[in-house]
Amino acid sequence: MDIRRGVAEANGIELAYEDMGDVLHPPILLIMGLSAQLTLWPLGFCELLVKAGYRVIRFDNRDIGLSTKLSHLKVSGPVWKRFLRAQLGLPSPVPYTLHDMAEDVRGLLDFLQIPSAHVVGASMGGMITQVFAAKYPQRVRSVGIIFSSTNQPFLPPPKPSALKPLMSGPGKGATREQIIAHSAKFMRIIGSPKYPFTQDELIALATEMNARSYHPAGVVRQFNAILGTGSLKHFTRRIEKPTVVIHGTADPLVRPACGKAIARNIPKARLVIIPGMGHDLPPGVWERITHALIVNAKQA
Repeated sequence: MDIRRGVAEANGIELAYEDMGDVLHPPILLIMGLSAQLTLWPLGFCELLVKAGYRVIRFDNRDIGLSTKLSHLKVSGPVWKRFLRAQLGLPSPVPYTLHDMAEDVRGLLDFLQIPSAHVVGASMGGMITQVFAAKYPQRVRSVGIIFSSTNQPFLPPPKPSALKPLMSGPGKGATREQIIAHSAKFMRIIGSPKYPFTQDELIALATEMNARSYHPAGVVRQFNAILGTGSLKHFTRRIEKPTVVIHGTADPLVRPACGKAIARNIPKARLVIIPGMGHDLPPGVWERITHALIVNAKQA
């Protein structure tokens, strides 16, 4: 499959993207999550959507992968205060928020001269999708939200076993091997117990991601964008386009109750719960997820 790679000037920054499929086919824009490069939308997953007759675009969010790193922006103050405020659905001062990242999405579509697209977001990408779909309904054909949250008050937080390695990282002065090992360990912790990767597969994936880009300061700013934005419920309720919400029963990072909260707040949203799926996209769930997205897209 041919992949058209480029860099878009969007919202005052540069976003690296990959564009697949016939440019005349209906576009699906894939928005990835916290710390996740575009490659975490697996190529095989994208190919299923292309074979179904869609143009597929995946991209690196700001501060990750090959997109602009906003190193001049500094995060100040203890993160635990912002975390507690976020649990109450309250915003906090941060260098940028999910609103800014939604503007990045608008800028990318403008650059690609795409008037409207089917928009699919995973994790933090699902949060960006909620903001974007509410603010720019004319740019959205349908909405797909995978293992994400409204960030409204009193939803269950991540399991400590998943939150601790996310917040601590591999440690200062870690070697490349230690960084890769930490990444592989984290992916195992949040992964799907029913569809596990082997240790060799996890190491290979972590090595590939590390070779492409490693920018932990950007992950900190992205995490604070989530915490600083506050509850998305008032955006979620404004989404009117056909929506499917997909979540796994075994997600330790964004708990199933968070996905259910999204579906409750969007009129006529369809909720798809996948037994044994965690916070990743293993091959065993590709068919079911892409089928749900395609069925939803056809409602537009």
